[in-house]
Amino acid sequence: MEKMSFAERLLERGRGCNSLLCVGLDPVWERLPEAIRREPDPVLAFNRAVVEATVPWACAFKPNIAFYEALGPAGLEALRRTIAFIHRQTEALVIIDAKRADVGHTAAAYARALFDLLETDAVTLNPYLGGDALGPFLKRPEKGCFILCRTSNPGAGEFQDLPVNGRPLYLVVAERVRQWNERGNCGLVVGATFPEELAQVRATCPGMPLLIPGVGAQQGDLARAVQAGMDGRGEGILVNASRSILYASSGSDFAEAAARAARELCEAIQAARSREQRSG
Repeated sequence: MEKMSFAERLLERGRGCNSLLCVGLDPVWERLPEAIRREPDPVLAFNRAVVEATVPWACAFKPNIAFYEALGPAGLEALRRTIAFIHRQTEALVIIDAKRADVGHTAAAYARALFDLLETDAVTLNPYLGGDALGPFLKRPEKGCFILCRTSNPGAGEFQDLPVNGRPLYLVVAERVRQWNERGNCGLVVGATFPEELAQVRATCPGMPLLIPGVGAQQGDLARAVQAGMDGRGEGILVNASRSILYASSGSDFAEAAARAARELCEAIQAARSREQRSG
């Protein structure tokens, strides 16, 4: 049987759980609840509790690999076990936020590490080295490739807004990724903090999934981002939130607080989505 493309898998999962929410799993040791720090594997215990609490409202989970690398070998093992737990206990997709890219043979090693050893469903990638550097990732149709386009940080425009033949670089990137999307496994990362640019990217890539960070702690306008990013079917986006969900409480009720925050954000996304569909 032919494997589903990542775009098909993402669409199926989003419809199955009626959610466009992606929950970031970015554990910061100093912010873990005191009771969790006494566990034999605190990061795994924290992640498992958050996943179990929020999965009813999460289409996907997105661990940022930097937070695990910073904890050394134990952190990377906690990441591996977290991903295995998500796949074993839920139907949610896992997007590893790694922003990888390098020359071909090095990129192939990155792809093996992330797709085969960690068994992630998707990865974030940096387009700066060009298509050949992303080839080892792009050739896997069942695995997603979310490529940085217009990021959510304040200094994003330093390079991403530079004009290239009269168009900003981020739109040139979007156009090129559309060409790379032969296997239906490409998406773009576009921040909620720039809704006008988000709308331009959606117009350039009408059918491509968009991963949208920048709501929550970065204070992006959720309603504007949802309305700017949705495709013609009212789908095609994953709105990511990390700190606002993970650290909704620092006490023993952290999992319950995370669940409330995830539910509220999921409902807010759906409300924004419904308003846009009614007005359209």
